[in-house]
Amino acid sequence: MKLKTLGIASTLTVAISSALQADTLPSYQTDNAWYQDAQSRLAEKLNRNTGAKAKNVILFVGDGMGISTLTAARILEGQKAGNNGEESYLSFERFPYTALVKTYNVDAQTPDSAGTMTAMVSGLKTDVGVIGIDEDVVRGDCSSVAGNEVATALELAEIKGLSTGIISTARITHATPAAVYAKSADRNWEDVSDMPEAAITAGCKDIADQLVNFESNLEARYVGTDVDGIDVVMGGGRRHFLPKDEAYNSPDASSSVEGDRTDSRDLTAEWQTLYEDGVYVYDQTGFDAIDPSTTNKVFALFNESHMQYEADRANDIAGEPSLSQMTEKAIQVLKKNSKGFFLTVESGRIDHAHHAGNASGALNDTIEFAKAVQAAVDSTNPEETLILVTADHSHVFTIAGYPKRGNPILGKVVGVGSTEPSLASDGMPYTTVGYTNGLGFRDLGDETDSDASYADGPVTGRVDLTAVDTTAPGYHQEALVPLSSETHAGEDISLHATGPGSNLVQGVVEQSNIFHVINKALGLISQ
Repeated sequence: MKLKTLGIASTLTVAISSALQADTLPSYQTDNAWYQDAQSRLAEKLNRNTGAKAKNVILFVGDGMGISTLTAARILEGQKAGNNGEESYLSFERFPYTALVKTYNVDAQTPDSAGTMTAMVSGLKTDVGVIGIDEDVVRGDCSSVAGNEVATALELAEIKGLSTGIISTARITHATPAAVYAKSADRNWEDVSDMPEAAITAGCKDIADQLVNFESNLEARYVGTDVDGIDVVMGGGRRHFLPKDEAYNSPDASSSVEGDRTDSRDLTAEWQTLYEDGVYVYDQTGFDAIDPSTTNKVFALFNESHMQYEADRANDIAGEPSLSQMTEKAIQVLKKNSKGFFLTVESGRIDHAHHAGNASGALNDTIEFAKAVQAAVDSTNPEETLILVTADHSHVFTIAGYPKRGNPILGKVVGVGSTEPSLASDGMPYTTVGYTNGLGFRDLGDETDSDASYADGPVTGRVDLTAVDTTAPGYHQEALVPLSSETHAGEDISLHATGPGSNLVQGVVEQSNIFHVINKALGLISQ
């Protein structure tokens, strides 16, 4: 439509036409920081050549790290640095390629971690609650496992001669890390004491057993192969590897009897027998003593159950390394292999803090997760390492209200132009972040253990937050629907990529596509 048809004066028409000519945008527009930032990022992408093949692949999984978690974490990280926060980026949000990922399981609209991680590392979707097996399995039925096992990226990397590793801040036998190496009709079969007698009699093995005997299991499954086993394993979950006998307690055991196993087996000792040159550690001192230049096998179990939340890590009995420290040391061990490596890194406690309804815990673990990604970037060659960063699913975590720019992300909503908290229709203030369901309100002050929320039942209805410090680590947000634990959500999550083959990460994709990106980059199987 011509400007004159709108009745605009001719002098104004000339001024607008002049301003809109190519390369003649007004200086106040082109000098603007937002404008220049966008131009710089576009130039970076136009000049980038990702290549086709990678020597190494690192798959980072922020368990439960949905889009709203990313947004809130980047704001919190920025505010901790003294900025408004909204303008910040987590390390991997600057990666050149991004896609949205559909997370549903074959039998579920809102997924669980077992089915989602199986999809990421095998290239096909499966049911809720099963690990390393396709959708033909019947959950809890040992007899349905045989013939339905899937090959994972880590197994194929082993067969190809690459070094391999798994890191998690959760129990290493928990659903997400377990899906990388185990085949189980039930994600809860972490050790023999968790299994029904029928499954044991039928010959199914618990997940901890499968981890320790990964090498022989893989060679039996693929006759003629010769692998050397997983090179780096770091996480929590010692209880599933130790006998239910006080005599086997670790020096930093928190329970009177640390182990859960009812078969009297000490799997940590069995691993050390299998890998006499390997190093088994259980605390910060042992971790620090690992010399990556001379160590080829590491088995590290830093806690009886899950590792500490990042905000609570200093309170651990014997000390624990951070996720970024584990990531850096694992890469130092693995990259000695001239053929390359495949490493999976999970931040499992983002998910757990959300389940407990504690945004502070979830966001602080997300920030540490982003530091771990940066540690990987700094420790690898960008021309030979594909780094993928994603989540397995999201949570019912929301960012709402109309807070002004720079308002504390964990604080109460204070509107634009105001200095006092906004009030809801019930006359009480409310927070920017909250949960659709879960345990709801807790005012636990400086408590950094998100799981302390489970000491009491759900809180129903609204609470007057006027005198409550909602930015304290022990504050747990209100929830609309009272439940014994907050739930996963079903919307898409994000996938961020940099390095060789990262250009394949675009659009809206099924979660199973992630395996195919890894396979294409490493050439694990013929296409």
